[in-house]
This record gives sequence, C-alpha cells and structure tokens, in this order.
Amino acid sequence: MKNHQLTINQTFTKLKSGSSGLPLDEVTRRQLQYGKNEIQEKKKVSPWQIFIRQFFDFMILILILAAVISGYLGDITDTVIIIIIVFLNAIIGFYQEYKAEKAMDALKKLSALHSVVIRENSVSDISSIELVPGDIVLLETGNAIPADIRLIETYNLKIDESTLTGESLPVEKTSKPIEKEEVSIGDLFNLAFKGTTVTQGRAKGIVLATGSQTELGRIASLLQMGESKTPLQLRMTDFSKKLSYIILGICLILFLAGWLRGEDPLSMLMLSISLAVAAIPEALPALITIALASGSARMVRKNALIRKLPAVETLGSVNYICSDKTGTLTMNKMTVIETYAKIDENFDETLNLQLAMLLNNDVMIQDNIYTGDPTEIALAEYVNIKNTPDEYDHKRQKFPRIEELPFDSERKCMSTIHRWHKGYLVITKGAPESIEPLLEKNKINKDWKNKVNEWSSMGLRVLLFAYKYVDKLPQDIQPSTIETGLRFAGVTGMMDPAREEVKEMIAECKSAGIKTIMITGDHQSTAISIARTIGIWEEDSISVTGPELKALKSDDFKRDVEKIAVYARVSPEQKLSIVKALQAKNNFIAMTGDGVNDAPALKAANIGIAMGLTGTDVSKEAADMILLDDNFATIVKAVKEGRRIFDNIRKFVKYIMTCNGAEIWTIMLAPLIGLPIPLLPIHILWINLVTDGLPGIALASEKAEPDIMSRPPRKFDESLFAEGIGLHIVWVGLLMAGITLSTQAWAIGNGLAHWQTMVFTVLAFSQLGHVLAIRSERTFLYKQGIFTNLPLIGAVVLTVLLQLTVIYLPYANQLLKTQPLTLIELLSCIGLSAIVFHAVEFEKYLKSRKSKLTAK
Repeated sequence: MKNHQLTINQTFTKLKSGSSGLPLDEVTRRQLQYGKNEIQEKKKVSPWQIFIRQFFDFMILILILAAVISGYLGDITDTVIIIIIVFLNAIIGFYQEYKAEKAMDALKKLSALHSVVIRENSVSDISSIELVPGDIVLLETGNAIPADIRLIETYNLKIDESTLTGESLPVEKTSKPIEKEEVSIGDLFNLAFKGTTVTQGRAKGIVLATGSQTELGRIASLLQMGESKTPLQLRMTDFSKKLSYIILGICLILFLAGWLRGEDPLSMLMLSISLAVAAIPEALPALITIALASGSARMVRKNALIRKLPAVETLGSVNYICSDKTGTLTMNKMTVIETYAKIDENFDETLNLQLAMLLNNDVMIQDNIYTGDPTEIALAEYVNIKNTPDEYDHKRQKFPRIEELPFDSERKCMSTIHRWHKGYLVITKGAPESIEPLLEKNKINKDWKNKVNEWSSMGLRVLLFAYKYVDKLPQDIQPSTIETGLRFAGVTGMMDPAREEVKEMIAECKSAGIKTIMITGDHQSTAISIARTIGIWEEDSISVTGPELKALKSDDFKRDVEKIAVYARVSPEQKLSIVKALQAKNNFIAMTGDGVNDAPALKAANIGIAMGLTGTDVSKEAADMILLDDNFATIVKAVKEGRRIFDNIRKFVKYIMTCNGAEIWTIMLAPLIGLPIPLLPIHILWINLVTDGLPGIALASEKAEPDIMSRPPRKFDESLFAEGIGLHIVWVGLLMAGITLSTQAWAIGNGLAHWQTMVFTVLAFSQLGHVLAIRSERTFLYKQGIFTNLPLIGAVVLTVLLQLTVIYLPYANQLLKTQPLTLIELLSCIGLSAIVFHAVEFEKYLKSRKSKLTAK
C-alpha cells in the first residue's frame, strides 16, 4: 500500500514512530541514515575547466596550429593576431557558459527555516534541515511545509500548492486515508508537500520524506539533466564538423600536389596554413554572439528578458508552445463569471444574492487591497463592482455579524448570523450538493439545478447561497439548529478567467505554424473550458489526465502526442515526458510556466519561458526567457524577433562563407594557373576580421522581411545553406576569385609592382559590394532603401576608410606588407569590385522571374 492509503496507525507502524514523537537517540541515528533535509546539488564544473575547454573546438585547434607554425617560421605578426583571435573567442564562449544555473539555490530557498516538532513527547523549535522521517510536525497558518508529510490531525486546513501542482485555489486537506492507489499529486488530500504553504487552519503530521526524497527533491533531480541544444547550436555544430573536414581535405590535397610537383615542402606547408586561415570564419562566433546579444537587448524593450543568448534564435524555430494554464493563460485570480438570483420581496429590505455575497465572507479590505480566501475575495470584488465602497461598508454595518459557523470539510458550507431589524438573518453558502438537503423541501427550483449542472460542465466552481429569517436564536448554536429550513437565494459560478489578449495571441501563433497546447495540474473540465474559450480546443482535440497518461501505453502516447490539446492533473515528471515525447517527433518546444512543478519541463524544453511577475525563483532560474509583464502576447513578439535574428544570422553566414570561399578559390587556383600566391596570411586575417567582421555585425540590425510571421517554422533538419544559399556561396565565391585572379594576372602582365595590394583591395571591396546586395533575399537595394540599415552603411564606409588607411599609411604598409596605389590603380580596383554587387542584384531578378512563372 502507498502512503496515502495507510491509516494513521499503519503510518506510525511503517515509520516506527508515534504521536509522542521519536526518541532523541533515534533522531540521531536517522540523521546519519537519511542525511540533512536539504536539496543535494551535483558537482559543479570549475570556471577554469569551462575556460580551458573553449580551446578544444576543432577549428580553434587548427588556428592554434597555424599560429605555432607561423611563429616557428618567424612570422610573429601573424602569430600574435591569431592568438588574440583565439583568446577573444574563448572569452566569449566562457562568458556564455559561466552564467551558472541557480535553480538549485532557488529550490533551497523554498525550505522552511524552522519547524515545530514533537520529540519524546516534548514540543521544540528546530532548524528544518534537522528533520528526519518519523518526526511529528505541527503546522499553522503561514508555515512553509518543511518536508513531505502525512497529515494525522487537521483543523480547517488549506494549503496553497499552486507552485507544485498549478492549481490556483488552496487545497482543503484531511487526515483520512485515500482508497485509490493511483492518485495525482493534486488529489493527495492527506499529504502535505515540501515547499507549499499553509493558508488556513492548523495540523499535525508525520514526516514521510526529507531532502532529495521529497516531491520537491525529485524536481531538483530532474533539473540536474543536461539542457537541450538550440537549433542554432545544432546547425553550427554540424557546420563546424563539415567545414573542418573540408579544410583538412583541401589543405592535404594542396600540400601533396605541391610536394609531388617538387615544390619546397616548407612553402607548401605555409600555403596550406594560409588556406586554413582563409577557410576558418574567425569572426563567425563573435558575429553570432553579437547578433544574439543585440536581439536580446531589443527583446528586453518588448518585456522579454533573455537569460541564455542562444534562446533568442531558438524562438524562431519553435512549432509547439506547451503552456501552463494558471497565471500564464489565465489571470491566476478567481473571478465571479456567472450569477443566478432569486429576489424575496417578503422582507422590509430585499434580500438578494448580492447582499448574501456581501455579508457572508471574511474578506478584509484596506486601501483597496483584499485579503482572505481567494474564493471569498472573488465574491467581495464582484459585489464591490456593483456597489460603491461606502455602500459596501454601510450594509455590513447595518446588518452586523453576531455569530458564525465556520467552513469545515465535513459540512462543506459556512453560515453567518446577522442582526435583521427585530430578528436575525442566517446566510449559508457552500457546495450545491451540501446546501440542497438543507433547503425547504417545497422550495427547490429546477432552474437553479440546471444552472449548476451547466456551469459545472463548463469547469466553473459553483457556490449556492441560502438564507432564513428567525425571530429568536436557539440557545445552542450548531449546524443542526441553524442550517435547516433554508430558502434559496442564488448561485454563483466562478473561475480563474483567461487573459484578454491570449485568444488573439493563439490565433497569431496558428498563422505562424505554431501549435499551442495546455499542460496544467488543474481539473480537466476547467482546463478544457479555458482551452475552448481561447482557441486551443478544436473539434478533433483530445484531452488526457495525469492518471490516464500514466496508464497509457508508450506506443499509444507517442502515436497521439501531437493530437492532444489539453493535459490535466499532471505531475512534474509527466510534464517532462510530454516535452520529450514531442521533441522525439522532431518538434521544437517552448514551455511556459510559473511554478516549481514547471521547472524540469522548462529546463528540458528547447526554450523555457517563465513568468516574471508571478513566477517562482525556481521557474525563472530554470528558464531561458522570462516574460517581464506575464503577457502571453509578448511571446509572439519574441517569436518574430527570433525569426528575424535567424534570418540575419543566415545572411552573415552567407556573406562570410562566400567571402571565405572566394579566398580559398583565390589561393588554390593561383598556383594551378601559374600565378604566385596572391595573398599573405596577414591579408586574409585582415579581410576576415575587418572586411567581413564590421559589415557582418551590422547585418544583425537588418529589419524583418514582410512575410516573416506568415511562414511556417523552420524544419528540424533544415541546413544553414537551404533555399539556395549553398549554391550562392559557390558561384559568388568563384566570381570573386575570378575577378581577383584576373586583376592579379593583368597587374603582373603589365609589370605593376603593386599587384598584391591591388589583389588585396579588389577582394576587400568586392565583399563590401556583396554585403550591400544580400541585405534582402528578394528585394533590390534601390527598392529596399540604402539607408534603412544605417549601422550597415556606417560599417561599409568605415571599412572603406580602414582599407584606404592600410593602403596609404606608412606604418600600416609595414605591418600588413602593402604599398600605396596610384589613383588609376585604386579606381580600377573599385570598378572591378562593383561587378559582384551587380551580379548578386541580377540573381534577385532571376529568382523573382522564376517565382512569378511558378505562380502562373
């Protein structure tokens, strides 16, 4: 039998304890056996380990080898520049990884600092970390539950479990055994869980589990798992591997070909190094980091705080949003939605439902702040909307409460007694099934019963109000003497309503190819009702509860997982399994949530999104992104920004790889056609860092394409080189190399001493023409507007000035081994470079014509 099925005596027997508590020597023994009542953390990687592993990327190792060989051959300048690049890359990588996860610290904060326990029949106040299984703990209003506890005595006990289960209302607790074996956490009414809070009443309980063995501890262990890689990380890993193999292959072929031709092995080794340096996009990691960081800054202005930079781009790949209900799709605030009232005109002052709601609650209102039970606050707020604050106070003073019968879990109702002119007014509220037997038999109306059934099916929480007028009160005021012969006053239906903007947001997600599903710890009927209201629920939608999910065969679940729209009464482990099942079908998942119960799924999802206002520290630390306004519509803005960022990343991958390709073709083809090596390693590094780097960074500021939110999400296995980018890199790279080598051949043929500087300049300026042309995939530059991306125009102008400085400044001539060009030579370089710009613009014309023909 499970703990919730055991009687109190059976629980005592199982834990070898009793109502008088554990002996002190037994406490000491169990502390050694079970350890301290705290969450255990896995061993953390040291900062030095994080920093050192930045140098073990394959492309970084090639650069380090190039630096060592350059230094050995006496080219100290190249060595220093390469080492600086390597260290900058390592610092950026270290910064990203060293954002240490603090979810474990946040979980620890949820533990109560002190607990009141009974040991050896004596009450004492101890540190909660000293608790052991078998300890007897006393609880009262305001206490944080220090461990997982089997309740053995309860007195009007209610516990807020929203952070653990997602249920918005405090849960009524009891000490009675539960017969069913398989019960969801939210229905374990005789257990109290570590990290939840007592909102009402008091209790005594026996500790079942401490530390990592609690439900909270299990969540902590789920948070120890590794995180999912983002689409960009997956694509860049794949890209790096392929590029590394290509670089090694090309360098080896070039070295062997030269060696077999009888070339000097040392010269061929240096040429191979030059080729490796040309092929490796040194600026790419920095460019991607800058693009993500600038996107992150823009998103903060839109109330989305990014905790982990790669998450910015991940948003653009998301095709499923797994959303928690409470506080995310809903307002996390009980609200009266429906009322049905009967007016009784037999009294001097009409007794109606509003007056009953006004008088029969324990809510305190001060400075327009309501305190009390969430259900009663909803009633008081509803009445206050219908009355001015002065009227509200006047009626409570006019009919003062003189006696009450508080709510208890047995009766499931509450009664208050008020002065009413020359007699007394009794008002009772509670669950309809509890109040109906108390009504006058001939006064039961079918209309309100129909309302109760209708509202219950909609997932509303229904309360029935009844009343009676008496001249005198009985001497013994008890439920049996007061709660009889009541008249029907009305019924109310309340729920935690959906946020106003959510329906529109979900519709927009659908148009962007993103499906939203609800995962909640709340009841199924309530969840389906909300889902139907906001557009998640459709005609063919499926709903599954936690116990049903547990009973479902793995193959059946995998088959249906993409059809299920609502999951209700699920556990933290099940939320995690839902995310993983969707990921197994090549979906990219965004998981939103605000509670401790959401943290494992937030961490496992491709992007976890926590609520900034209502979210727990645990959920925030486990998430990749935090909504500062808890506004679900902010996610749509973030998705749009993510798509824009990925578009821009693709643009500068296209730009950099085309430029690097041009450098590779230039160095490879020159010896094959009988020309000397056209560029030195220092020239290539300059182009890669300055000519590629500055405009590449500015590409991150490019505005979103007009159709960005009408496209479907990117496919799971879509390459960075999809949609013709790979072909573009090859043909434009060959064109640049052809123009560069033609310049070299012409200059050498005409005996120009400055031929290497001309080659260097033509290649640099060709790349600037290229970056201006690829700002849009489809729109010509003159239509797009030259000045719609001022940072890019500024970067191009600055790069031109830097290139002119390299050409004409004597110190730069020595450092980069360049020579001043004549005006004719410079203008020739600019004219030849312009060919690339016009060729890429012409490519857009061909694409546009092809798409029109396809449409016809």
